[in-house]
Amino acid sequence: MINFRYHVVSLTAVFLALAIGLVVGTAALNGPVADSLKENVNALRKDNQQMRQTVNNLERELEMEEDFAAEIAQVVLPGRLAGKRVLVLSLPTGRDHTEGVVKMLQLAGADVTGRVDLQDKFINPDNNNNLLELAVTAARPTSAPTSGLPGNGHGVETSSALLASVLLDRSPGAAPVSEADRRAVLAAYSNAGYLTTEDRVTGAAEAVVVVSGQPYVDKDSAKKDESVVKVAEQFDRTGAIVVGGTGSAGGNLVAIVRGDPVLTQTISTIDNANTIQGQLVTTLALVQQLNEKKAGQYGVGDNAASLLPRLSQ
Repeated sequence: MINFRYHVVSLTAVFLALAIGLVVGTAALNGPVADSLKENVNALRKDNQQMRQTVNNLERELEMEEDFAAEIAQVVLPGRLAGKRVLVLSLPTGRDHTEGVVKMLQLAGADVTGRVDLQDKFINPDNNNNLLELAVTAARPTSAPTSGLPGNGHGVETSSALLASVLLDRSPGAAPVSEADRRAVLAAYSNAGYLTTEDRVTGAAEAVVVVSGQPYVDKDSAKKDESVVKVAEQFDRTGAIVVGGTGSAGGNLVAIVRGDPVLTQTISTIDNANTIQGQLVTTLALVQQLNEKKAGQYGVGDNAASLLPRLSQ
């Protein structure tokens, strides 16, 4: 009969044999396996060091390219926009690089009549009716009359038309907007939280640079992207316009303009205005708009015509 002691001895023998096998196997393979693992680790360490060095070199090259663009701007821009009155209109998505665009315009000698920052509230579709009502109540005798504003029920479009009428030059022969009415319209939108202004708007401009960014990605993204286009369209009706954006895909303002055969005839776009290079090109594109009455699509995106405009002089 097999008793309990027999089972204990048998199990002990099995585990002892396994332990001896592991020890013997490890001892036999320890040298080759350890050497192979060590070689792999060393190779991976070298690859990692090379990749890190490559990244450092690329970052350094990018910094040097930015420095080059900043220095070349000092050579090619001064005087290019002397005496030109330019409004800078920033969208919520383009706020981070608006300051760089303004500095390039000023370097070119532009008279920046004002910087107007549209807030998220202006683009939010929930405020459509409020914007329609505000456009009616904010209009003044020398600004766009209510009868002249778009009547399709789109709040952003209607309000953008009113703002364009007081921020840009009127059509030839039309009476200018009084300073008091301009201030009153801007104050109405500012007090309601739809926009802010950097310093005081000094007068009407003959051109506008719209600074935009990436497309919206929230649940209302389609409506918001549509509203951004409405803003550009209304300012395009009144004066020369350049859009300095970030990227040219995904439905942002640059992409939509470039995909519209009508808008590309009058609106210039730059898809890398978040860089110093792009801010330089944004200014040159405005020079082309004002001096040659010509629009172009510039930057590093696949659908850009070239890196920068070819100016006649």
